[in-house]
Amino acid sequence: MYLAAYVCLLISLFAALAGAAIGTAQLLQGKHSELRWLEYAQGAGSLCLLISSGILMYAFVVCDFSVDYVANYTDRALPLFYRCTAFWGGHEGSMLFWALMVSVCGTAFLFTRTYRSLSEETRSWFLIFFLTIMAFFGLLLSTWSNPFLVSVPAPADGQGLNPLLQNPGMIFHPPLLFLGYGGFVIPGCLALAQAMSSQKDPMHWLDVARPFTLTGWLFLTAGIVLGGWWAYMELGWGGYWAWDPVENASLLPWLIGTAALHTGIVETRRGKLHRVNIFLMSLTTVSAFFATYLVRGDVVNSVHAFGGNGTGPYLLFFVLAFLVVITFISLFAKEENPRELGGLETREGFVVMTVWLLMALCLVILLATLWPVISKLWTERPVGLDQHFYNRVCLPLFTVMLALLLACPWLKWQGGMRNWRKLVIVFAAFCGALIVFWRVGITQALPLMSASLSAALIVSMALMLAEKSTRAWMPSLMACLVHLSVALVALGISFSGPYKQEVELELAQGQAAQVGPYSVTLSNMYEGRGNAFDFIEAELQLSKDGEVVATVSPQRRLYDKFPRYAFSEATTHSSLGSEFYATLLGVNGSKAVLRMSANPLVNWLWIGGALMSLAPLLGLRRRRRPESSSDDGEGAER
Repeated sequence: MYLAAYVCLLISLFAALAGAAIGTAQLLQGKHSELRWLEYAQGAGSLCLLISSGILMYAFVVCDFSVDYVANYTDRALPLFYRCTAFWGGHEGSMLFWALMVSVCGTAFLFTRTYRSLSEETRSWFLIFFLTIMAFFGLLLSTWSNPFLVSVPAPADGQGLNPLLQNPGMIFHPPLLFLGYGGFVIPGCLALAQAMSSQKDPMHWLDVARPFTLTGWLFLTAGIVLGGWWAYMELGWGGYWAWDPVENASLLPWLIGTAALHTGIVETRRGKLHRVNIFLMSLTTVSAFFATYLVRGDVVNSVHAFGGNGTGPYLLFFVLAFLVVITFISLFAKEENPRELGGLETREGFVVMTVWLLMALCLVILLATLWPVISKLWTERPVGLDQHFYNRVCLPLFTVMLALLLACPWLKWQGGMRNWRKLVIVFAAFCGALIVFWRVGITQALPLMSASLSAALIVSMALMLAEKSTRAWMPSLMACLVHLSVALVALGISFSGPYKQEVELELAQGQAAQVGPYSVTLSNMYEGRGNAFDFIEAELQLSKDGEVVATVSPQRRLYDKFPRYAFSEATTHSSLGSEFYATLLGVNGSKAVLRMSANPLVNWLWIGGALMSLAPLLGLRRRRRPESSSDDGEGAER
């Protein structure tokens, strides 16, 4: 059975190679008669990847430890749903799952009406680029990342899944990221295909790929937000964002993809930035592979990176080769009626400034993540850049971006203000928020500014939503909700980071301590036995204003399969105001060693993140481009 699964991987590799080769040979001869064979190659490859994935999932369900990958990431004590999610818990399985998601997205695109509306040459070029990517996946999976290696005799039990991965976030976080990566492959390949095609298509690639672009961004956003929540609930992962290399790896494609969405609006409404759009959308796909290189190429150290698999040099070669190709195609792409960009006083100028800011953030994060590698050029003791560097450099840039988002909707595309009265209301909201936050004790300059801009942005988007044209035009409604969610996320970060109140202390039974607005009393402490782990649990009684509001129970766990390490299971008391968060660090005699904190407005980050992930659903419907831009309420879409 596992030999058949491996043969399916080989078939997917050869099908992709054959399809790409046939398509290239046909185009060199000026023919398109064999297009159907390229589509058959894509379909066959997808079917083979689906069969291989099904066989691997079956191995996890039945605990077949003769498969090395299954034995390395699961055991018999692991609950069924965690055994299934262990499919993407390691390098080989996650690569197979990513390849499957890309292939499924590609196959789904072949069945769309808009794909059939494209010229044969454009479809051929699209499949050549797409099948080249699938061939690279096939090469990795059939060589260095083969998940079907078998050991005989099979071990009696597996090594188990890392306890940090035994979290509900593990069920959704990686699949959402891979769906995001897979969704962006479609517009990336389509942009290159239409740039290479000499035949005129009835629809621009931005319009054809719009559903895949938005769903790719949606899934990638949801994956990053859920990853932040996962990190928040797991002690030692640095809160909800620690600027860990793996966290940064997923943020890079998101920043580039967000920049591409904004330049796409400029081209759709103003007919500009055609070449820039091709490059940025293709770069989003390239950056996803580079993110994989960071995580799996032994480049940087991280608590949840996959190293030692030998794929690093090949991933880097593929990334560099693909980067050369997209740069060449973008530079020489035909651009009809090129026009100069508007000035900085126009909405167009503000959108371009936002794009530059996103790309600057991407470059800063990239260089900072690679700094341990770069610094090896001049020192034998390379050092990494810590969280303080990122906060000092990146957070001010994000604050500037809030200011741009605040002002941009009230500018006309050709310059001037669209509605002075409402802009004055927004500015008054900013000044009012500034005063209120200062009076309640927010005195640090950066949190004060970002929180005030967030409050004003909420007012700005509320005014935009109140306009009739915004309610009538779903893409504009989507844009307003996304920007509203950005304000909510920024508001949560402004308070929960710098104004977190944290203590680390020992408590005896019956002893109390004050943590922010909460009075915390250790009411009980006992030992117990869970599923494949022993634990110590502390019961904490929370009081606020003299009234008991909750009882929370953080645990310290020692897993049977990981006896050398103790793991903390955090607990929270949720609140839209200040959330209580506690972890049990250990026991000192009869006392519990606890780390407790009050995190103000942290849940607004998750609310904003959820809204940001759902809002793009409103814009999935394709629409015709306006013949000429207008400066009415439609302009909210940016």
